[in-house]
Amino acid sequence: MNFVWFLLIGLAAGFLAGAILKGRGFGFVGNLIVGVLGALAGGFLFGLLGLASTSLLGSLISATVGAIVVLLLVSFINKKT
Repeated sequence: MNFVWFLLIGLAAGFLAGAILKGRGFGFVGNLIVGVLGALAGGFLFGLLGLASTSLLGSLISATVGAIVVLLLVSFINKKT
């Protein structure tokens, strides 16, 4: 069941990151995929800072921050090529 919540939070984070970073996204489905990857990245980044999410809202915030970082990183790499 935790995996299902992880996917749902990642999908919501991808949607939010796409809405925050207008024009830098990869479309609706692409942003959702990036959101799931961002959930992993957000958990890792927040773990490095010693922060842990203990609630649904905390997980959503860390996943959204991770999705924004992943979207910015991927869009920066796409501009280079």
